[in-house]
Amino acid sequence: MKNNNDMALETMLAHYGEDRFNYHGSVIPPIFQTSLFTFENMEAISRAFSTPGSYLYTRGLNPTVEIAEKKIAWLEGGEKAKLFSSGMGAITASILNFVQTGDHIVALKTVYGPTIKFLADYLAKKFNITTTFIDAGHTDNVLAAVQKNTTLIYLESPTSLVFEVLNLAEIAAFARQHQIATIIDNSWATPLYQKPLAMGIDVVVHSVSKYLSGHSDVVAGVAIASNKIIEAIFEAEHALLGAKIAPLEAWLILRGLRTLPVRMKQHSDSAMQLALYLENHPKVKVVNYPGLPSHPQYLLAKQQLQGYSGLFSFILDADLTKTRRFVDNLKYFKIGVSWGGFESLVLNLAYDGNNNVPAGLVRVSVGLENVEDLKADLDQALKLI
Repeated sequence: MKNNNDMALETMLAHYGEDRFNYHGSVIPPIFQTSLFTFENMEAISRAFSTPGSYLYTRGLNPTVEIAEKKIAWLEGGEKAKLFSSGMGAITASILNFVQTGDHIVALKTVYGPTIKFLADYLAKKFNITTTFIDAGHTDNVLAAVQKNTTLIYLESPTSLVFEVLNLAEIAAFARQHQIATIIDNSWATPLYQKPLAMGIDVVVHSVSKYLSGHSDVVAGVAIASNKIIEAIFEAEHALLGAKIAPLEAWLILRGLRTLPVRMKQHSDSAMQLALYLENHPKVKVVNYPGLPSHPQYLLAKQQLQGYSGLFSFILDADLTKTRRFVDNLKYFKIGVSWGGFESLVLNLAYDGNNNVPAGLVRVSVGLENVEDLKADLDQALKLI
């Protein structure tokens, strides 16, 4: 994979955006852990105020943060990226950039829970911005939900619950024809396995806490788009709402990006093996993983994705009590809400049966442990139900 500087992916992640001899030859960029930047005289600071890209105050721009943003923008195929202090910071800022009072949004029922709350409650109550939530099973559902005052379509593909796949190029073409903006959360696929901007989507957001950092020690988000869109978000939502990322977190993200290709290969290879194992287990009803030929949108996924990550779900042939017994008896899969780190995680998505999902629905994030150990862990826990 080459860019116009003739750098392969792995080489870019190691070197792009860095000027080591500006930092005394340090192979790792320094952490510019500073709140502000000082100037020799008033003429210099006045010039900085009127020059885009000048370092004045870390809430705006910081050299360590900027290196990470350049790498992520290149990786996603966008002109520019802006890092935020959380995934929700990136999501809400991007959404707010495209809506005004009285507008309408189309979103999927299965997008990230806090995003649903922001759309359904916060925007509706404070700004009279309404959202139609639709099933993600068919692309036509998205297009049919558009109204005269629709200004935004918000997507995940694959979705974060049962990993349905939407035709992004078709949605993007329709949206542009009707002057509707599009945003997608691409955290599951990462820029390695899906390129929504190349398919016509306007903004890509990530929870950088997941695969991009990969070590479960960072909370961060990022938005990637054209220069025009990111500048608009930077001048308004980022600057005024203040969800800036700290230099230390940006430095940790740089560390994670350097190993992203090798980590994702391991996540993907192990997840495929475990998905196949579970699909053939008599106590498992169905496995929701786009890489399996049994997935309803397998052919579309194969066309649209360049690979498959390590997060998937499956439904046990069990009630809530037995499902909890299975989850509680796993040894290497730890119970937790996030995913995308080095460690394997598990969660029973039915909770106490109050969120309208099957009692036996279990989500697993396959980490970097030995896959045979993970398979044995699943096997011993399945024997107990």
